[in-house]
Amino acid sequence: MSAAHLAIVMPAYNEAEGIRGFIDEIREHVAPLADRVTFVVADDRSTDATVAALTGIQDVQVEPQAQNRGHGPTALAAYRAGLALDPDLLVHVDGDGQFLGPDFARLVNAIEGTGADVVHGVRHSRTDPWYRRVLTGAVGLMIAAVARHRVPDVNTPLRAYRPAALRMLMDAVPADALVPHVHFSLAEARGGFVVRYVAVRSIPRRGSSTQGTMWGGGVKALVPPPRLRKFVAEALREAWRLSLRPGAPLRSLRLENRRP
Repeated sequence: MSAAHLAIVMPAYNEAEGIRGFIDEIREHVAPLADRVTFVVADDRSTDATVAALTGIQDVQVEPQAQNRGHGPTALAAYRAGLALDPDLLVHVDGDGQFLGPDFARLVNAIEGTGADVVHGVRHSRTDPWYRRVLTGAVGLMIAAVARHRVPDVNTPLRAYRPAALRMLMDAVPADALVPHVHFSLAEARGGFVVRYVAVRSIPRRGSSTQGTMWGGGVKALVPPPRLRKFVAEALREAWRLSLRPGAPLRSLRLENRRP
């Protein structure tokens, strides 16, 4: 089965070293699965040559952001720009290139073949610092306790969506949300979405430097950087306010309520 139009959206910050090769690899594997493939890159005010590296590529649309706002708001901006193209399917991935091309084809085949609303790429062999892996696991346990449903890799950035399901999630999440994928995962688990999971390999960030990471320290850092500790505290407060507390707006989200 072939989609008429597949949009691949990605937030990016200082990924000039690896992003073009990453897009080339994705294109190689998904082009046979769609009549048309469009890449949308939301650039979070990179200070390197990320935008220049993508200039002039016919199927790549770059969306420079007005200001540097961090991963969550930039991911949501990428989703919005992708939805504006009215695709049949939309895949999100971070611009740091921590996934392999064949897994994108597996994700697209899974959502097409199962009729799911969303397919998550569940990471294995992660090379992120230990504290980021622990954080992902802890947030996953918290989501499971509230949703009464275990969500593997709750914050995975590799996801394939049907536009109708994604639009419902986007309408419910503020444009400045710090951890939109955590909110999405909880809403999907509780709200009647058909979710499927595909195991995917996680690889180190593409490029020789660590300037693209928003937390600093690279994969060899021994303790969480202060900026990450502050972010975690803010993200937990946001998760409680939007998704976890009784009466939180995302707890009442139901996909069937938006279906004709």
